[in-house]
Amino acid sequence: MRLDTEGIIQTKNNRIDKVHRAVRDMSNEGFLGQEDVWLQLAGVSNFASLLAARRGKDRELAAITGLLHGCYLYRTGMKDFSGPNSADSARQLLRELQLFSQEELCIILQSIFYQEQYEQIHGPYEEILKDAVLIQKVSSPGEALVNRTEKDRLHHVMQELGMTHEDYAADSEADNEDLQDDSEGRRTLLADYAEKLAKQEIIGIPEDERFREICKYWPDTDIYAVLKANWCAAFVYHCCMQVGIKLPIRYPNHTYRLAGVGAWLDWSRSSETGFFHNDREGGFKPGRGDLVIYEKLLSDDSHDHIGIVLSCEDDYLLVAEGNVDNQNYSGIINRSRERCILGYIRISDDYRFHFQGEYSPF
Repeated sequence: MRLDTEGIIQTKNNRIDKVHRAVRDMSNEGFLGQEDVWLQLAGVSNFASLLAARRGKDRELAAITGLLHGCYLYRTGMKDFSGPNSADSARQLLRELQLFSQEELCIILQSIFYQEQYEQIHGPYEEILKDAVLIQKVSSPGEALVNRTEKDRLHHVMQELGMTHEDYAADSEADNEDLQDDSEGRRTLLADYAEKLAKQEIIGIPEDERFREICKYWPDTDIYAVLKANWCAAFVYHCCMQVGIKLPIRYPNHTYRLAGVGAWLDWSRSSETGFFHNDREGGFKPGRGDLVIYEKLLSDDSHDHIGIVLSCEDDYLLVAEGNVDNQNYSGIINRSRERCILGYIRISDDYRFHFQGEYSPF
């Protein structure tokens, strides 16, 4: 094995080089700071290779995992859910490359998915990546903030490598980050934001900057074509993210991304949430900020449209929607409560994504 000019481990069969080029090709239009992200990926890749050598594991596999660990951030510039979103992005990239066995794919993707779960112990490659990410974090220019769990892990891995390190103070704000509650009235905020956005009559074409904002979460290179006249769920996802109802682009182990209505339906019916309600069942009445899922409203397909409820008066709903009636623009529309309604999603104001199951990439 050797290092190339960009600091990436090379091997005889050149799999790392092919992954390297595939990740570089994800840069697309680019964003400010993208090259800094690339240096981070390269640094983590090299630290992962070093740790794998120390621990008797496959250096190449560890290096590739490190190179891909932040591919979603590199593609989109979005920092939310680095583990789940990068695993989802890497899954598609690696399947297209067809360079890895099913076992290797599982190792790579599970390691990426669990990279931020420092408080838990996973398999050897997952732990290698966690440690490599942490070493890169404190080795990068600028002040590195670590919480108590990270500080303890950092101390042990630095000792393992025989590296000197500063005595990083535990950051109390980082420890309490997950405990902060800014969730009051999120459904109201969601409706307010959706109403304001839908009124702008956004057109679903890449020339419309507002549409590009709605599409920015999805790493597909052809996302504008994919979502053309098919972006009602992407509109809902964007509105949720903007008001602090944050979700990864695909709920773990589910078939579809949240750019599709079916993914919202599956998520709302999952054991983690239980947010789905049938209309009038048990006296349920939709309210401002609920999501409405339609049934065969615009096609012969089930759950074919989604919107955000602004009000419910008698038998009529006022709804903010993207891609109104598949006409490729946003708007606010009156809908009959008696026609083509599958049900509603009422997201709890204090909901926070917290996946506790085992991630299965396939």
